[in-house]
Amino acid sequence: MRIVLDTNVVLSALLWRGTPYELLSLVAERPRLRLYSTIALLDELADVLSRPAVAKRLESIGRGRSAVLADYLEAVDLVEPLSLPRIVPEDADDDQVIAAAVAAHAHMIVSGDKHLLALRAFEAIERLLAS
Repeated sequence: MRIVLDTNVVLSALLWRGTPYELLSLVAERPRLRLYSTIALLDELADVLSRPAVAKRLESIGRGRSAVLADYLEAVDLVEPLSLPRIVPEDADDDQVIAAAVAAHAHMIVSGDKHLLALRAFEAIERLLAS
């Protein structure tokens, strides 16, 4: 199964325990589950990891921004996003998630974003799941 994680889910999985962390652990254990991302989504993650509140969390768990990014990069396969028309009018960043999923031929997107979840499905992406 091919999966694209929204940045909010990745951040939660990498910095806290809970459902997103369990999903990342499950992917690591089961080779048939594959995570996909793009450079744009990785750049967004790097930006979020640079924010002061997140930097405090990184410090509290004894991890550096670069180490966390490297861990996630090892867990994903990179794809080149396709050019798509505007899909999520309320938030252009959400279009990046859809473009990654289309390029990866993903079966699902996992997100906590209300704009993405409102789509429920898109083209061949079967499900948009809440984290």
